[in-house]
Amino acid sequence: MSRVGKNPIDVPKGAEVSIADDFISVKGPLGALKQSQHEAVRVVQKDGQITFEAANESREANAMSGTMRALVANMVNGVTKGFEKKLTLVGVGYRAQAQGDKLNLTLGYSHPVVHQMPAGVKCETPTQTEIIIKGVDRQRVGQTAAEVRAYRKPEPYKGKGVRYADEVVLIKETKKK
Repeated sequence: MSRVGKNPIDVPKGAEVSIADDFISVKGPLGALKQSQHEAVRVVQKDGQITFEAANESREANAMSGTMRALVANMVNGVTKGFEKKLTLVGVGYRAQAQGDKLNLTLGYSHPVVHQMPAGVKCETPTQTEIIIKGVDRQRVGQTAAEVRAYRKPEPYKGKGVRYADEVVLIKETKKK
């Protein structure tokens, strides 16, 4: 069986998990999430813990038990604590400004870049060169951060661009004559 799938998930206080035939839904203080259930995985909830078992001995069922466990663990973590990604802007004149559900970026283009935040994802700009993207759904937060970063990826010669806060950009040496 999958090593990840063997570990049970502890449901913290304030979170409520309900398991139906085809969906697993999690409600918490920060919101609610829903995930479709795979037919090759058996989900059991008892004593404040959720366990995942492969329904049969197939390789797919084994793999999906670990995948489902990871997805539900992220859902429980999201509705109780939430997820956030930090981005930094490196470059002269690069700025970010959050206005409601839109993120205005000045990234050296001849026009400003406006990114519309998806539902359930919020952004903050503590300074003009920092962006914090927060949300309940880990996949949406990560995808939104990747989309914002894609407007101006860090270039390898000066390191200018939008990068994750913990990202290390290797700077190339310039061509010599």
